Amino acid sequence: MSQAGVVRGLHFQVAPHAQAKLVRVISGSALDVLVDIRPESTTYGQHYKLVLDSTEKCMLYIPEGFAHGFRALENGTIFSYKCTAFYEPAAERCILWNDPALAIDWGITDPMLSDKDKAGRPFAALAAMT
Repeated sequence: MSQAGVVRGLHFQVAPHAQAKLVRVISGSALDVLVDIRPESTTYGQHYKLVLDSTEKCMLYIPEGFAHGFRALENGTIFSYKCTAFYEPAAERCILWNDPALAIDWGITDPMLSDKDKAGRPFAALAAMT
């Protein structure tokens, strides 16, 4: 369960533990953000964001090759994930949520962050992370 103002991400797992995800919000609402981290892609480094909420009940499929994060917009927001691979801590990587190179408008400047998210690496270091 997340409080409003919590930001998580931008997370992904490297091969051979890369994951695709199907996400939705069960309770509350969240700004969901994905970043294309596929070097060969024409949209490499670009992001996509949308609001997911428990009223609309929309789901978002996030293929392998994308970093994922979200901002809880309401207290008590609950996210649900279905993943194509198990969580593997040694394969997890985190891109800095507010890296200026990504120009993501999260609508917040001083969110609550986990230690893992505070330690995110700049997007420019992505090649060294994979």
